[in-house]
Amino acid sequence: MKKVFDLSIYIKVFLLCSLLVSQQQMANAQWWKDTEKAEQERSKGMLLLTTEVQIEATQAINHMYNFKFYEAEREFNYLKVKYPDHPLPEFLLGLMEWWKIVPNTENVIYDERCIEYMDKSIEKAEKIWDDSENPEAAFFMAAAYAFKGRLHSERKHWTKATFAAKNALKYLDRSRSFSDFSPELMFGDGLYNYYFHYVKENYAMLRPVLWLFPKGDKPKGISQLEKVSYNAFYTRTEARYFLLQIYGLENMNEKALNLSKYTYETYPDNPFFQRFYARSAFVAGRVSEAKTIAKSILQKIDEHYPGYEGVSGRYAAYILGYYAMNYDRDNKEAKTYFQKTIDFAKQTGSTNSGYYWSSMIALGKIASQDQDYDTAIEYYKQVIDDSERKSSQREEAKKLLTEAKKARRKKK
Repeated sequence: MKKVFDLSIYIKVFLLCSLLVSQQQMANAQWWKDTEKAEQERSKGMLLLTTEVQIEATQAINHMYNFKFYEAEREFNYLKVKYPDHPLPEFLLGLMEWWKIVPNTENVIYDERCIEYMDKSIEKAEKIWDDSENPEAAFFMAAAYAFKGRLHSERKHWTKATFAAKNALKYLDRSRSFSDFSPELMFGDGLYNYYFHYVKENYAMLRPVLWLFPKGDKPKGISQLEKVSYNAFYTRTEARYFLLQIYGLENMNEKALNLSKYTYETYPDNPFFQRFYARSAFVAGRVSEAKTIAKSILQKIDEHYPGYEGVSGRYAAYILGYYAMNYDRDNKEAKTYFQKTIDFAKQTGSTNSGYYWSSMIALGKIASQDQDYDTAIEYYKQVIDDSERKSSQREEAKKLLTEAKKARRKKK
């Protein structure tokens, strides 16, 4: 017997499936609304604290610190399109321009763009602050003013630097009302506490200005920056950048070595982190590590990696020259590296650096060993005439000059 095709069954099945799909879509929509509501409550309406933005920004920030600027800029501009009225994208673009300056802070070609981006970030943050007194806006004004002050101080524009610093502190205080920013805010506190005393000890001309600011606490500043380097999201790498320099200034060599190795391994194409690792390994007597990293730096300079230039080259060449002369007893190779150190120093206008004068002395010693006393004497005289009067290199050059003159007389 022939089965009769019953269309109504199929219609009922279709309607049932449609109902189930519709209910599932409603459930998904409700789940998404609940998720968005939970995210809003967690972030309290602050873009910096939203998971989505942190995920979007993480890769771009990592590209920036690893000197992959094209990739970073593309991501930052995407954030700029997505959040056109927020100060975050301009701040990150300004930060990227600053990191282009970091390998050689005498390089001024990125200054204008850095300042422009920071000013734009401040402008957008001010509008948000005027409309709502949102502490996130105060945070960005504090950060952008701080970076402007940082750049102005590098250029010795002390009036502009002081003005920017006072604004940074003002807005830092205003952003304290939001406790969820505490790891990021501690970055500014840590820098202030340490560098208040550093400026007082090293810049006599600026001491009269310090009465405008509250007193700092150097040990507390170091401790705060260390906490930021572990706990903050946006400022942890900046904290590590400063800690490396502070550890060097305070002769905290083991900490410098450990942190520089970590930052280099995290961002292997960042010239600042790589050369600091080479320097720290050199100071710690880690011969194999220092040589490997120094050779890598010179190779990257030859291959034109972004940010790899004469300052990093000066560090690397001197380290390799020192080991060639004092460990490998290879004066020919040592001469090559010491001459490279001098050439790199001249390229970057760094002929007042310790590595430059130490290279001059080393070349003088090699010339003396080869009984080329006239050449040795010329090297020593140049160090004595041009280096700082109280430098250790000048005192050593005086002693070596006397010895070279005696040896030349005996030879005659």
